[in-house]
Amino acid sequence: MRIGAIEAGGTKFVCGIGNERGDIEDRVSFPTERPEETLRQVIDYFQNKNVEAIGIGSFGPIDIDPASPTYGFVTTTPKPGWGNYDFLGAMKRAFDVPYGWDTDVNAAAFGEATWGAAQGLDSCVYYTIGTGVGVGVYAEGRLVHGLVHPEGGHVLTRRHPEDDFAGVCPYHGDCLEGMAAGPALEKRWGVKGAELGTDHPAWGIEAFYIAQAVASAILLLSPKRVILGGGVMKQEQLFPLVRAEVRRLLAGYVRAEAIADGIDAYIVPPGLGDNAGLSGALALGRAALERKATAR
Repeated sequence: MRIGAIEAGGTKFVCGIGNERGDIEDRVSFPTERPEETLRQVIDYFQNKNVEAIGIGSFGPIDIDPASPTYGFVTTTPKPGWGNYDFLGAMKRAFDVPYGWDTDVNAAAFGEATWGAAQGLDSCVYYTIGTGVGVGVYAEGRLVHGLVHPEGGHVLTRRHPEDDFAGVCPYHGDCLEGMAAGPALEKRWGVKGAELGTDHPAWGIEAFYIAQAVASAILLLSPKRVILGGGVMKQEQLFPLVRAEVRRLLAGYVRAEAIADGIDAYIVPPGLGDNAGLSGALALGRAALERKATAR
């Protein structure tokens, strides 16, 4: 199979070509500009590539309800030009192939479940913590959607006792994204997170907020693995801090070996590394081809 993949991020787009085994054979990336300019580059890339399907994992919020008149639209994003934009429709007008369409974080969760850190498991939760915070949920062998789709980056959090930062989320102020995303780190401390030392107190505060989200996901969804990706989680010193804080928050209530003695293998970085999003889009494209074959 020759499958197209699009990891559509709010900062950059990554497009690639791969196969049904998850091998990525070619890729290109470019900054996310206004939709007309960005989609022109996407369409130019896929011209003459002879792909059989295209999977798209997109920044959001997006409409993923096939019965909705705005299915395939980017909806209430504040990103200039992208609000209520018919992303999937523009692609369909350019290429008449089956499409997989989902959020960027659901795509990453699907990629990790198919070829990465959750391979062989029927459930996982994937958090991306970077410019924003998002969550993808894979449960009982399928991606979770619901009323719209999970927006776990905007759950409310308890405030760290030593933190009086107001938060940066334009909707909620001090939600998880408002307190723990990359821009929150930069605004709180005056420098980008990558410039802070590994022993800086920022990381204890950061882990305090991330662990609340992870503990809540464990209590609510009982995933078999929790995967933490995104630019902020490249600070590897965060992982032991988050794991310890999750254990403290759960206080022994969830009786599971994976948490009691195997938490280092339970809360993990993406097995696919920086390819999680693009590989997930590839998996969405493969699934679209499989649905087409089944429909026949």
